[in-house]
Amino acid sequence: MRRAIAEEIDPVAEALLFVADHAVHLATVVRPALEKNQLVISDRFTDSRYAYQQGTLQGLLPDPLVWLRQVHHGWTIAPDLTFLLVLPVEVALIRCSGRAEREHFEHTTFLRGVQDNYLALAREDPARFILVDAEKGEEEIQQFVAGAIRSAAARSRSHRQH
Repeated sequence: MRRAIAEEIDPVAEALLFVADHAVHLATVVRPALEKNQLVISDRFTDSRYAYQQGTLQGLLPDPLVWLRQVHHGWTIAPDLTFLLVLPVEVALIRCSGRAEREHFEHTTFLRGVQDNYLALAREDPARFILVDAEKGEEEIQQFVAGAIRSAAARSRSHRQH
């Protein structure tokens, strides 16, 4: 994936590589854990594909989000909860400025579009998305997310018992 991103391969090929990576992740990590009734916490799940690849495919496909959803239809798993860490794009870019090189999607205009895409996804499914102010301290964010996960797990256990 890193090489494909660095080489800025065709956007459709890049999107499909991310889809393939997701399929492997589901098959080797997520589905086996769910079969054992384990809690699964994953970063950069389908929503990241929808938010980022929607931007890279803009202008190449009539409706990139519809295409991406169709590619995932029938085999992916929707998360029960999604924590969306919201941060001004300029702050995000400052945070990643210590790296030697930026990836092709780490630029202000593109990231503003990605953020808009994420927020649109959150508006579509407000029961699943929890917006988190990523300008807060790391420990405060960790405590908030851990508490929300514990609460959701307790509700889930309660539902299964009834």
